[in-house]
Amino acid sequence: MTQVKISSVMGNSQKLDGGAMFGSVPQALWSRWITPDERNRIPLNCRAMLVEIDDRKILCEAGIGCFFDPKLKDRFGVQEDNHVLLESLEKLGITPDQITDVILSHLHFDHAGGLLSAYGDGEPRLVFPKAKFFVGKVAWDRALNPHYRDQASFVPVLNQLLKECGRLVVVDGETCGELPKEFSFVYTDGHTPGQMHTVVQCETKKIFFAGDLIPGTAWLHLPVTMGYDRYPEKLIDEKQKLLTEWEKQGNLIFYTHDSSYAASSVCANKGKFQFLNPIKELKHQIF
Repeated sequence: MTQVKISSVMGNSQKLDGGAMFGSVPQALWSRWITPDERNRIPLNCRAMLVEIDDRKILCEAGIGCFFDPKLKDRFGVQEDNHVLLESLEKLGITPDQITDVILSHLHFDHAGGLLSAYGDGEPRLVFPKAKFFVGKVAWDRALNPHYRDQASFVPVLNQLLKECGRLVVVDGETCGELPKEFSFVYTDGHTPGQMHTVVQCETKKIFFAGDLIPGTAWLHLPVTMGYDRYPEKLIDEKQKLLTEWEKQGNLIFYTHDSSYAASSVCANKGKFQFLNPIKELKHQIF
């Protein structure tokens, strides 16, 4: 089997209202898991996953980036002014033009904003000049025709740049012939219609890019959903099905928003799912 290397890549971090992130869970409970600041916000990472295979450097998502103007930057709790994702890639010895592919689970700004250049750095542009961009058909349609409830989550200028770049690949299926055979996709609708989760087959196990189905370890507990989720009950069903299968197989879940851990396996304890053997950071890891 072709050797697959996995790295976690930090992007810009943010702070969001804890009540919004934990939906109907009372603060008295969720504040035991994550301590809020004086504005009732909790820390969130925007972590990407880099997959190196043969001559390909494939990035799963790009985080929130730093494209917001100062007012929106404060509103959405973006913590850094610099483009953290590009700096994190540089620490791994990778330049933007070496990224061959970017897979986007969906096009909400905290998952795709890192594709854009920094605020104040001239006209907005895509920072990966040679990459192909992969997005699911349903998620792409949603970005172009959002519902009133989530239209503020999308970035029109990003959609336009993706359409015009000539490197957009709209995926409609569980595999894509333009990606290595080790890649497949699982779709969920609970958070947003057509969220496309990347599954990478490594030598000994699979890795599931959880996106906003399971933002972090605190959301492994089935009843816990976000206020941002479109269909919370459907999300719970999707999460239960995935976690039941993943626990039996001993595979890994990769978290985008967890402030402590990049990945973990999962176990069931008295009917509740919990993380097992958490990993803080991955660096050219081979599984």
